[in-house]
Amino acid sequence: MTFRAPRLSVEAYERGVIDGDRGRLARAVTLVESRSEEDQLLAHNLLQRVLPRTGIAHRIGITGVPGVGKSTFIDNLGMRLLDAGHRVAVLAIDPTSQLSGGSILGDKTRMQRLALDPRAFVRPSPSGLSPGGVARRTRETMLLCEAAGYDVVLVETVGVGQGETAVADMVDFFLVLVLPGAGDELQGIKKGVFELADALVVNKADGEGERRAKVALADLKAALRYLPRKRAVWQPRVLAASGLTGLGIDELWTAIHEHRQLLTSTGELAALRAAQQRTWMWTLIRERLENAFRQHHDVAATLPSLERAVEAGTTTSSAAADELLAIFGSE
Repeated sequence: MTFRAPRLSVEAYERGVIDGDRGRLARAVTLVESRSEEDQLLAHNLLQRVLPRTGIAHRIGITGVPGVGKSTFIDNLGMRLLDAGHRVAVLAIDPTSQLSGGSILGDKTRMQRLALDPRAFVRPSPSGLSPGGVARRTRETMLLCEAAGYDVVLVETVGVGQGETAVADMVDFFLVLVLPGAGDELQGIKKGVFELADALVVNKADGEGERRAKVALADLKAALRYLPRKRAVWQPRVLAASGLTGLGIDELWTAIHEHRQLLTSTGELAALRAAQQRTWMWTLIRERLENAFRQHHDVAATLPSLERAVEAGTTTSSAAADELLAIFGSE
């Protein structure tokens, strides 16, 4: 049996978050991740209370193929930001097994310095099989971190190939880490991910990887010339870096800061975040409509037999969907 600390009052959660209490913040995140109806109501009230304290942080998404060194890179970037006076939160999303539903949740152990620093908050969460390689409540967790005073929020995703649009729809700056190589290694990254990126960083550009990183940089810069810009005012940057040695990380942060200033001065940052909130509202509407649909008494009673009929080929998916929707809308 899994132990869970008793619920707090919404005032206690709010005060703990605002005071920057990492223990209370962690419990608040657990609350918003819960699927319990009672927890969800409490979480909704908490988020409404802290909302005025949100919106100030740099929201940065970081993705890349497995093995590209995301965790080591984030550990180095985070420590440099802490030393520069920032407060850093890392939302490290771990893949959930399609078979068991389990998750490794190992990123906290791989960010050894950052996870132990009291100035930082590192929260590993299972992706829960949700699209985009993000946890189902990453957006709400981000708001809690901002309310707790973290001015840089890094979202580490599961990896390329899982619908990075979901990630780009919740951050200001989207960073893709690339392995130091050309040809086949670069072919493993989808064109669509390149189009989402505000920066492409060739990681592990140290030691034996230095020469290959130079080749990768040239290939990436050439590739970007044939892709449409995500924003007319921003040319995506292509940089070489090393999460191990820190090479290029200061240059990357300068680019992130320039991007923030540019989008703020043109009004695009406010427009971007407004559009993201609208997108998330419709995502929640779809999620809650599906939950209500599945919980409908008559739908639940009819659904198993119609699923079997669709699987057996005795009725079409369209006809089954129409019948279930008619039942759902009959009240």
